[in-house]
Amino acid sequence: MSQSEVKIHTPGPLQNKIPAESAFHPGKTGKAELVPSRYALKIGDIDVMVVSDGVLPLPTQMMGHNADPTIRANWMADMFLPPESFDWPLNAVVVRSGDQTILLDAGLGLDPDLHLPRAGQLVQRLAAADIDLGSVTDIVLTHLHMDHIGGLVVDGVKERLRPDLKIHAAASEVEFWKNPDFTHTKMPEGFPAALRATAKRFLEEYGSHIRTFDEQYEVAPGVIVRRTGGHTPGHAVIRIASGNEALTFAGDAVFAVGFEQPDWHNGFEHDPEEAARVRVDLLRQLADTRELLVATHLPFPSLGRVAVAGDAFRWVPVFWDY
Repeated sequence: MSQSEVKIHTPGPLQNKIPAESAFHPGKTGKAELVPSRYALKIGDIDVMVVSDGVLPLPTQMMGHNADPTIRANWMADMFLPPESFDWPLNAVVVRSGDQTILLDAGLGLDPDLHLPRAGQLVQRLAAADIDLGSVTDIVLTHLHMDHIGGLVVDGVKERLRPDLKIHAAASEVEFWKNPDFTHTKMPEGFPAALRATAKRFLEEYGSHIRTFDEQYEVAPGVIVRRTGGHTPGHAVIRIASGNEALTFAGDAVFAVGFEQPDWHNGFEHDPEEAARVRVDLLRQLADTRELLVATHLPFPSLGRVAVAGDAFRWVPVFWDY
């Protein structure tokens, strides 16, 4: 099914409310968790849950290393963000379409050498939502950066997954990580080595589970993954559509600063110029269709829409629905 065959409709404020009989059980929050870490909604007949993997502290220059430092500092101040370092959100998504349970990205996992104790929470939070790892039939990876695959190489996780699990990724992405190029990235010390090591381990441990696609693939009814490139050569976005409703999980194609400053280069982008082009094209498309957007590094639950604001864009968060 091609994207042009999917009808788009902007849902009213209550149309995405998840009913009590939904396939997603609310689960137990737990006394230690005072901040919500999951948000469920319906896209037509498809169940969707955004799950927080925690937060990742990073230098603010990662938001736009090609920007004038004064302009970047002013933007951070206008957003009430700290000037030197801030907590970068991490989000993954669980989708249930028909008899398939699909995980979109797998979180950061645990890398003790990077000292990131507030990230890598996905496995525990899936359990708190009563989502058994053994029920996951498919995993779709937007790309192979550590914060999207690291959860799969945590000790004990692979043993809990199905032996017939399918992991979907762009063929160009898998090929890139056999010999990755970090020439154009601007990452903090230690990150390139950690990304290389995690991707290498992932490919070694899960190679038999990986199913590659070239440009586009329908993973389940209404769930289509499409390669965009840019952030990494095989970076992909996933579109979920059912009835008159749709949602796009943009992975790392969009960051919080990318609406007002879409041409700013993120430090993790392997091809910054192409990433900016992909970002602008995707935001224009989403502004035209008015469909929902979720992205890995937008503030949880990172659910909203895109509007055009002059020569830039504007992020419009949804009102939470209970």
